[in-house]
Amino acid sequence: MNNTHLWKALGRNFIISIILFGALLGLLWLAEIIFPSVTLLKWHETAWVVGIPASIIGVAYILTVRDPQNYTGFFAGIVMSALLGVQFTLQGNYDSTFLYFFVFIPFQMMSIYKWSRSKDDGGAGFEPKFLDVPRFWLSLFIGLAVTAGDYIIQTFIFQHNALADNIAVKLCSGLMISSSFLANYWLIYRKTDSWLYWFIYSVAGIVFFSLPQIMNPFSIVLFCFFLVINSFAGIAWIRDTKPEDFGWATCIFARKK
Repeated sequence: MNNTHLWKALGRNFIISIILFGALLGLLWLAEIIFPSVTLLKWHETAWVVGIPASIIGVAYILTVRDPQNYTGFFAGIVMSALLGVQFTLQGNYDSTFLYFFVFIPFQMMSIYKWSRSKDDGGAGFEPKFLDVPRFWLSLFIGLAVTAGDYIIQTFIFQHNALADNIAVKLCSGLMISSSFLANYWLIYRKTDSWLYWFIYSVAGIVFFSLPQIMNPFSIVLFCFFLVINSFAGIAWIRDTKPEDFGWATCIFARKK
């Protein structure tokens, strides 16, 4: 597959994403008409409006990197991260702003470099793989450490409350940050584990926006949408992973040769 075909695939995925989001927004608009007391679309909020193109571009990004040979999706990922960084700035969520601008965008630039280099080399030795057992446990430990660190930052710096206050809110927020961090990092090295972390991110987002303190019906629907998209992409990568490359997951996804 040459570069022209890769860019065409990205373009097709943008069109698919626009159609999907158009249908989603149309359904939500219809729901508002049927149930006038429910507010789902917040066109008057700048941060919400910025989040719409970020989400559309993000779905195109996921649909594109679902093909583990197509690095062009990361260019969309960079634009998505920049827009999300702006959105979180407008919302006053500065820890996420820092992550998107100074961690995730560099990660995606590294992914472009690594994936494009592997394509030029014929992709030899750079197919999707699960982590081996030691790195799997190390990754989980880092995820828990980042979640705990974010919990402490949220408690003592941003919310100025006690450790036992807003436990669910802070835990879900930390899980979203740690899982998206690990998902972006492992995508650089084309590890199938990245989709496990995107799955955790989607579930944590659904729970987070379902909490009474945060309740946001639109974001719940959006994260359910992401859960489906991320799950399909993860399944595609699992199918592309060779039996000998299942690492820690061999006991779960064991295949007959």
